[in-house]
Amino acid sequence: MFQASKFHKIRSSFVVTLLSTRSHFHTQGYGPGDTSKPVRREVYGNGRIFDITHRYTPEIPVYGSKLGIGHFRWLQLSMKNGSLTNNSEFKLPVHTGTHVDAPGHVFDDYYDAGFDVDQLDLEVLNGPALVVDVPRDSNLTAEVMESLNIPKGTRRVLFRTLNTDRGLMHKKEFDSSFVGFTEDGAKWVVKNTDIKLVGTDYFSIATYDEAIPAHIAFLKRREIIPVEGLKLDGIKPGNYSVHCLPLRLLGAEGAPTRCILIK
Repeated sequence: MFQASKFHKIRSSFVVTLLSTRSHFHTQGYGPGDTSKPVRREVYGNGRIFDITHRYTPEIPVYGSKLGIGHFRWLQLSMKNGSLTNNSEFKLPVHTGTHVDAPGHVFDDYYDAGFDVDQLDLEVLNGPALVVDVPRDSNLTAEVMESLNIPKGTRRVLFRTLNTDRGLMHKKEFDSSFVGFTEDGAKWVVKNTDIKLVGTDYFSIATYDEAIPAHIAFLKRREIIPVEGLKLDGIKPGNYSVHCLPLRLLGAEGAPTRCILIK
């Protein structure tokens, strides 16, 4: 009886504290009376840090669809409906927005063996990187790759293409004419470079017509990590430090990823 009474006192005290905290925030200008708007930025640290991750909105495109991702987030608990907190849930395909591919994406035996996003090497996903501008009249073929003269020893390269100029990731309708790697371009990277992180600026690292062969070339040895759907608007070619952190989705062959560049 004493324990039950003590529990109710503690619970009552907890609720009162929460309500008092709410009241404090409201009176301090952080509640409903606060008319300020949040500042959404793409650049931080006086122009030193660039967010190269696309923001998830209902209009973000989905591979093969004209409609965009649509409604993907909702409030499971709402303070407006009497809950003590706002709690959201969301549902996303893992290959939307800025994301990584794991070997299990195109190899079923790798998928079964557990070569998922959880086992991707964070050392590969973080470190010195080169941003290059790709000729605007071509896909990433072997010939184009050779012409870029990427220095030997470069391990991480982000390719800024016509996709960025056309703003394809900002249009909800999927566009199959996007620029990507051809099979021979992917094989050239594997054979002739030290690149282990390949970043591109639309859904797929590979062209629409050669999507599977190019992915197979990149992922077969389980050494190269494709990072797709990067937001390279306003990013100048040159040397940076890249940092990409995929969600740890055990068993998943892809995952949404937050990526930044630091000068």
